[in-house]
Amino acid sequence: MTANLPAALDLSADVAALTASLLDIESVSGNERTLADAVETALQACPHLELVRDGDSIIARTSLGRAERVILAGHLDTVPLPGVPGSRGTVPSAWDGEVLYGRGATDMKGGVAVQLALAAALTEPARDVTYVFYDHEEVEASLSGLGRLVTRFPDWLTADFAVLLEPTDGTVEGGCNGTARFNVTTTGRAAHSARAWMGENAIHAAGDILTRLRDHEPLTVDVDGLAYRESLNAVMIKGGTTGNVIPDRTVVEVNYRFAPDKSPDDAEAYVRSVLEGYDVERTDAAAGARPGLNHPAAADFVAAVGAEPKPKYGWTDVARFSELGIPAVNFGPGDPLLAHSDNEHVSADEIRECLRALKTWLG
Repeated sequence: MTANLPAALDLSADVAALTASLLDIESVSGNERTLADAVETALQACPHLELVRDGDSIIARTSLGRAERVILAGHLDTVPLPGVPGSRGTVPSAWDGEVLYGRGATDMKGGVAVQLALAAALTEPARDVTYVFYDHEEVEASLSGLGRLVTRFPDWLTADFAVLLEPTDGTVEGGCNGTARFNVTTTGRAAHSARAWMGENAIHAAGDILTRLRDHEPLTVDVDGLAYRESLNAVMIKGGTTGNVIPDRTVVEVNYRFAPDKSPDDAEAYVRSVLEGYDVERTDAAAGARPGLNHPAAADFVAAVGAEPKPKYGWTDVARFSELGIPAVNFGPGDPLLAHSDNEHVSADEIRECLRALKTWLG
């Protein structure tokens, strides 16, 4: 199949084959239109679903009057295609036995295929289900299709519980850590490097910042029975103007991944305490999400999966559901460590097992 040509998706096909069909449609962030068209067309053939589209995002739902409603959500976009010649994680997809290669295999077209298969097959689910397919997840948060849907279609995103089908190796990962970024600035006095004693070197002054971060012992915080490991690291450093000038300003960018018991303001206070005495500016922050595993629907879901739940260390869109008061977990096929790699792949059995667990829970 040629990438980005209109494609008819067979939602009754084997879910692994459906994943391959999704991979064959290139959908790098900002270029989701063709895939969104294919998803919308396929869902329009399901008479038991109500449907709404906004840009390149689609919401479909059952309305059976069930006592509970759950959301299954996944993003349509991928990171850019590999730039390495001969990479296997590209478009179109490729099979190696029962292993499927292609951009988005783990993050997260395997999960989207499971959503689509369930949407078509579950005409009488035990719980009402809202299926959310959204654009622009792999770019800055201001462009998020899910964030746009929350604003424009709040009634469609009302639910008791949500599952985000990000790759988790088939394990329930509750909630997620929050994330915050900070600029930590040192200042000095510029001088010619041949007369360095006339200046004050701002890069050298940043050495103590780096030492504190290197020696920092990250916390592990228990939140609702799951142990969230935090991390605090320098991720970028900028300083200097040219090769013969003592630098008068240096900025160390710091990223703090914090447990969901903290707010962004709590996180900022903690970073300021670690880097006391320095100019610290918060540039970005997103709250985490508590695991919500005490909700009855969550307990039923964990039982259906049959594996001990784990914490989610990275930030995901479960945090958006948490802000809406909806407990949410991550659960999807594929190894998250392969996401965005040039060797991105997922096994057919992992996708099928994810479908089986969700169908057991919902059906």
